[in-house]
Amino acid sequence: MGSAYTPGLTVSADTVVDRLRRLPIKGEVLVKVGDPVEHDTIVARALLPGPLQTIRLSEKMGIDAKESTQECRFQVGEHVNAGDIIGETKGLFGKYFKQTVISEFTGEVESISEITGNVLIREAAIPVDMIAYVKGKVLEVLPEEGAIIQTRGAMVQGIFGIGGERNGVIRIAVADASEVLDAQHIQETDAGKILVGGAGITAEALKKVNEIGVFGVVVGAVKDVDLIELLGYDIGVAITGQEDVATTLVVTEGFGKLSMAGRTFKLLQGLEGHSASLNGATQIRAGVIRPEVISPSDTVGDVAPVHSGNELKVGTPIRVIREPYFGQLATVTGLPAQLQVVESGAEVRVLEAKLDGGEVVCVPRANVEIIATS
Repeated sequence: MGSAYTPGLTVSADTVVDRLRRLPIKGEVLVKVGDPVEHDTIVARALLPGPLQTIRLSEKMGIDAKESTQECRFQVGEHVNAGDIIGETKGLFGKYFKQTVISEFTGEVESISEITGNVLIREAAIPVDMIAYVKGKVLEVLPEEGAIIQTRGAMVQGIFGIGGERNGVIRIAVADASEVLDAQHIQETDAGKILVGGAGITAEALKKVNEIGVFGVVVGAVKDVDLIELLGYDIGVAITGQEDVATTLVVTEGFGKLSMAGRTFKLLQGLEGHSASLNGATQIRAGVIRPEVISPSDTVGDVAPVHSGNELKVGTPIRVIREPYFGQLATVTGLPAQLQVVESGAEVRVLEAKLDGGEVVCVPRANVEIIATS
């Protein structure tokens, strides 16, 4: 029988991770290959053109548009400060009833139109910084675009998340993997930290962590109604990670109330007090993106990436990612070679697996993912 492969989640105490850090537009790379970086080190910077502002010079001065170039006190390319006089009429007897036009903006004169009589001022460029995100070293530099950062340490991938990239110190907030994170578990001193819960998080706790500024929460599950209440809308199937929330959420098992996998909780317990980077960005379809927690080790050596492989075989730990066993953990017990007809009528390859609760089930291989451990 040929080998079977399937996508997998990583739950590892020791793995090597490469992260691409790329600017949205071309800019300047500020690091070189081999440089050590912290999570907040700026590795590249670009300048976005500032807003273009309009001053209706001819209209405000009461002159013809074609006179604007003569009456404007500034030339194209010159710097203007807010409060500077852009133009002024001579007035009656050079003294009375003058019309003065004052700039409300600071920037550079980009154009003076003889057709519209408007002066266009380009405000200062907006810097866009790309930080390293994880502590590590620069593996590769992409000229004018960014860099690839490599780090070695512990990594936990989740099944779903919201919120962007953040960094904080891990605190275990519950007693065990089956306990739900409630508001009473959250302390005022948790601002800026990453909290680890168990089987889920209550709606009250979700509100509280965002109110006090907890940077991240890692739990086994979350109720979709609680997310809708927090965000004010249903996320749907689009990519996540851009939500306007103060706290990044990483869910390791699924929706509802599901205990965090014992090995995942144990790994996170061992990381308590350690700094970690996390990101809730999730995309399930093509170009899969998984939410993640990465806690770099104190030293990052010159090592090759640790590959756990994605081969399905008897004994492989998996997670079911479709109903009716969505989110449940299992171990592969058999890999039948023959195709089987499923409920939809399609013939697919299946596997036999023993759920953590002891039940043996048969599911399509496409409906599971490997939980990679090392």
